[in-house]
Amino acid sequence: MTALLSAGILFTFAAIALILFKWGNIRCIGVTPVRTFTFIAILFTSGLDVGLIMFPLTEFAGYADLAASPEYGFANPLAIEFGFWGFLIWGFYFLTCFYFCVIEPRVGFFELPPVKFINNLVIIGTCAFTAFLLLSNLPWYLPGLGDGETIVAGFYLIVLLVIAASVYSSTSLRYVKILSLGTSWLFIGLIALMWGGAFIGNGGIGEFAGTLALVGDYFGNIHRFVLPINDYHEFYLFWWFSWSIMIGQFTARFVGGLRTWQLLAAMLAFPSVAIATWFGVLYYFHDHGLSTEGFYNWAMVVVGITMVVNSLDSLIRLYTDNLNLSVARLGKTRYFLGNLVALCALTLLFRLDFLQIQWVGALVIGLFFACGGYIVLKQRDTVLAIAGSPKANRIDYRKIELAS
Repeated sequence: MTALLSAGILFTFAAIALILFKWGNIRCIGVTPVRTFTFIAILFTSGLDVGLIMFPLTEFAGYADLAASPEYGFANPLAIEFGFWGFLIWGFYFLTCFYFCVIEPRVGFFELPPVKFINNLVIIGTCAFTAFLLLSNLPWYLPGLGDGETIVAGFYLIVLLVIAASVYSSTSLRYVKILSLGTSWLFIGLIALMWGGAFIGNGGIGEFAGTLALVGDYFGNIHRFVLPINDYHEFYLFWWFSWSIMIGQFTARFVGGLRTWQLLAAMLAFPSVAIATWFGVLYYFHDHGLSTEGFYNWAMVVVGITMVVNSLDSLIRLYTDNLNLSVARLGKTRYFLGNLVALCALTLLFRLDFLQIQWVGALVIGLFFACGGYIVLKQRDTVLAIAGSPKANRIDYRKIELAS
């Protein structure tokens, strides 16, 4: 699996370099374009899940334990955490977003029946894994609802309600903008709230700048994050691959006229700034032994839940569109109940360790290589002739408001 993962990563970055060389200055326009701020909000909230909120505080100590994990010794725990979530790996999303915006409409690889089947397996499986992550982390963040270790009935109920809300919101594309912008502002509010609790009275801006500067270790050692550092980093990279192909499909429709190099810069930089800021605040809490119990934990859970709803909404919408399981065809009741039952059942399979996200990531890497081979063997001339986005795509920011 490690060899497959490493090959997939090298293939991804080689493809990004080729795209920049061949189409670096063309305008990328999706079928439902939105303004840049809205696009970044959709990208950020759809492309991340509850792990961003809930993982860091449980991981910093492990990255600092060099006796158990000496491979982390080249950087501080904050830089390691950022490296697992930020900057370079957002290139995965850029590659798939550009492909589905500019190339796939001419190639149609994902319309091939076997490919469509595997693609939808990936999307549905990752939906369930997202819900499972929320379920598995709730005991740590809400110990007051249980013993702080085991999953109790209340946590299952929370996840059930989250899945139900996500399925309902996926019934209309108009909810995408509301959810994405709303989640973004909630996340900004959470950062501001916890920043105030950590730094006001404790050095303020200067103390925060000193903490945030620790992220610089990542950029000084960026080459170390390209290939797997260890099994845990491998898990993260497979996770990013599993998300990449479907987030590319979803976000491609919203690209609003950025040139290719601008799209790459935006997708690498804007989410990374938010992630670095958030992780810097959390690291200060960890490093200074500040407690998040009570209100802060509840606030993180609320924002984490909105991120899960946002992510599941986009993924449910994607696989139901691909499978022609629309509300118009099934009716809202059948659509709602069918998706609710399917996602709850798959979430339980992850809970029972019957499924693993690494398998999903491996399927995606296989699709990457298959797509590259298909283009070289059958669509090479078509792809080389591409000079811009499909002509049918026009900049019209009103489309998102008129979408059903």
